[in-house]
Amino acid sequence: MLWCWLVAWQPGFGQFKTEEGKGCRLGDPVVMRWQAGMVITASGGACRGIKGTAPIPRNWPEQQVEIVEEDVSPGVSLRYQTVDGLVDMMVVQIPNLPGGKEAKALVTVEVRRFVQLPPPDTSIFRIPETRQIPVAARPFLGTSPKIESRDPKIVAKAKEIFPAEGKDWDRVKAIYDWVREHVTYKQNTPLRGALAALKDGTGDCEDMTSLFIALCRASGIPSRTVWVQGHCYPEFFLVDDEGTGYWFPCQVAGTEAFGEMPDARIILQKGDNFRSPINSRERVRYLAETLTGGSAGANPSVRFIRQRLAE
Repeated sequence: MLWCWLVAWQPGFGQFKTEEGKGCRLGDPVVMRWQAGMVITASGGACRGIKGTAPIPRNWPEQQVEIVEEDVSPGVSLRYQTVDGLVDMMVVQIPNLPGGKEAKALVTVEVRRFVQLPPPDTSIFRIPETRQIPVAARPFLGTSPKIESRDPKIVAKAKEIFPAEGKDWDRVKAIYDWVREHVTYKQNTPLRGALAALKDGTGDCEDMTSLFIALCRASGIPSRTVWVQGHCYPEFFLVDDEGTGYWFPCQVAGTEAFGEMPDARIILQKGDNFRSPINSRERVRYLAETLTGGSAGANPSVRFIRQRLAE
């Protein structure tokens, strides 16, 4: 379970620029360094066929990422792959690691993370028709682990609270307002999901985010999870008066922010329905680090690294 930080970090905005098109405007960037990877030890004897994966931050309209250092032990191979166009992963392979020996693969990136200011004219945005939804955004109309958007209770509640008329921006905000008004934030709880948050009226940042996303999807609005260090929040998808689509963030748990994001923490990944790297039959909300391999009587131990570095 993620620890949810509810105090919004608000750096000075200064001059701002606009994302490409008519979407959110971007404030001044916060520049940070982030390190990800793993340190592996062969315990109990030589280990063979070791393979590890770890997510690293990637580029988004509100985030620029550059790899500045790779710290890789001899005999370790490192490559990168992108999963579903949403998550960049480092893939580490070690053919043979002698018993008691240690190997590492660490990647340091520099991240320029922009705060997002609301678009100047929200009246031009509307919920897209099916044919206007890009292929990459269509999965975010379906269900995900703990986002039960097709459950009859979720569908019924969406019909009840989603206004039939009005500007589409305000109609989406009606869902946002309802979740914030009817679900009480409760810290340090196990993940239960959208349906449980609807039933009990309580939840942490993941539960509240999941409920907002489920209600949006049940109303025909693509929506997805944004994962940042120690927290998560949702994005929703609308198109402008020319049919161009944009993702807009909102802070469901914490300081009110709709169609904007003053929190400049590093975006670790986006999305909430991935095929598990370990079990292809399992779907997971977040692509966490993995490690496989070893040999008879010997298993590798691992320390995964996921940290913001001191300035």
